[in-house]
Amino acid sequence: MTETAPSELDDSFHVFDTTLRDGAQREGINLTVADKLAIARHLDDFGVGFIEGGWPGANPRDTEFFARAQQEIDFKHAQLVAFGATRRAGAKASEDPQVKALLDAGAPVITLVAKSHDRHVELALRTTLDENLEMVRDTVSFLKDQGRRVFVDCEHFFDGYRANPEYAKAVVRAAAEAGADVVILCDTNGGMLPAQVHAVVSTVLADTGARLGIHAQDDTGCAVANTLAAVDAGATHVQCTANGYGERVGNANLFPVVAALELKYGKKVLPDGRLREMTRISHAIAEVVNLTPSTHQPYVGVSAFAHKAGLHASAIKVDPDLYQHIDPELVGNTMRMLVSDMAGRASVELKGKELGIDLGGDRELVGRVVERVKERELKGYTYEAADASFELLLRTEVQGGKPPRYFEVESWRAIVEDRPDGSHANEATVKLWAKGERIVATAEGNGPVNALDRALRVGLEKIYPQLAALELVDYKVRILEGVHGTESTTRVLISTTDGTGEWSTVGVAENVIAASWQALEDAYTYGLLKAGVQPAE
Repeated sequence: MTETAPSELDDSFHVFDTTLRDGAQREGINLTVADKLAIARHLDDFGVGFIEGGWPGANPRDTEFFARAQQEIDFKHAQLVAFGATRRAGAKASEDPQVKALLDAGAPVITLVAKSHDRHVELALRTTLDENLEMVRDTVSFLKDQGRRVFVDCEHFFDGYRANPEYAKAVVRAAAEAGADVVILCDTNGGMLPAQVHAVVSTVLADTGARLGIHAQDDTGCAVANTLAAVDAGATHVQCTANGYGERVGNANLFPVVAALELKYGKKVLPDGRLREMTRISHAIAEVVNLTPSTHQPYVGVSAFAHKAGLHASAIKVDPDLYQHIDPELVGNTMRMLVSDMAGRASVELKGKELGIDLGGDRELVGRVVERVKERELKGYTYEAADASFELLLRTEVQGGKPPRYFEVESWRAIVEDRPDGSHANEATVKLWAKGERIVATAEGNGPVNALDRALRVGLEKIYPQLAALELVDYKVRILEGVHGTESTTRVLISTTDGTGEWSTVGVAENVIAASWQALEDAYTYGLLKAGVQPAE
């Protein structure tokens, strides 16, 4: 499929990403220059029209980013944008050092933040309303004369419009008349609702004739809806961040906005074939910022097309569209069936098909699996979060109750020694049989579970070298309801990878070590099965 070059994209509608500036203000995100370069490549690959890289001159890291981006990134779809403010009161734009820093960044597009709330002008800028308008006109016209494309962010616009609508509109007119390509109405405090946004954007568009954009914060949980309401009212420029990152609760999420524009509005806002990359790119950016991808994020979350209720599964078996608003493949995601105590026959059949196990319409077999799942979940197991353990259960039932086995456990033990200096020693011993050989292995670890994991590896890797590729990547413990305190039942979930895929297994027992051992056994059994190793007879 042919990619659309930047020059071929329709300039009548803009997708503008500000992850590298506004998104980076989220608590817990601290981007290095290398991080910013990596995210910029992902965003360009996705096909956004503009990538706001930061505030050169105000932040040394951002200044370095612009210098390196021009040398290290060959942008295929996006234009790089430098962010800054209008000139200082009483000065000239041509002599303002921070305006000069914007030019020195070399970005073809500059976004200027301008005050549009009269109280902010007087209290924060400490200048007059007329001088603020002149600051906007002077800075925009100067940058346009220097050959830059200029966007103007009207900060606190909606609050300013509520307080003094005529002045807020005067700022929009000043920017547009000075040559700003787009004037963006910013819901900086994130307090607006969709109907309010639609009404204000419609009025401002009619009264000023300016090309308008929207920048929505998510403090009411309406940032995506507010963005689309602005589009409905005539805005042709949307500002978003990847995964909704941003200050406080975040910004309008780039991915639902773009998906809605393409799939619900029928607008062509991305190059050909890029929408199918959306899930991958969302998760890749989450990895760069070191935040776990949101499982329930619309369109791109791993649970976005996950079905649990038996009624849903029965309908989906007939036609997936009955309980899905789009085909998941359109955004690079997949449908998943969750097996739980709510599962019916259709859930199990569809899950078997998803796992590549043909149940052959065997109603008795499917019934046994359903009952087995419900029985186990009553004891505390959960299979919706442990696909690998469910597949092992399913294969056991398919094989008439004979589980796939690579080793037989004779016994195991874990010892934790508390030493006088406050340190701890953790040692585990496992005794097992594999391929007719009795194995006794001992190992130390930084905890009893880690010691068991190492002992199991020591014992089995000589016979199954495939285990060397496995790595435990996540470990979760939950105390289940029932008996209180230290006598409670414990559930452990373990995530394992072989470098090409990841799977989860579950264990439930009266103590955390025994539950962990169950999950470890399943993890290694599934890993060997996935590697194509034939189970022992």
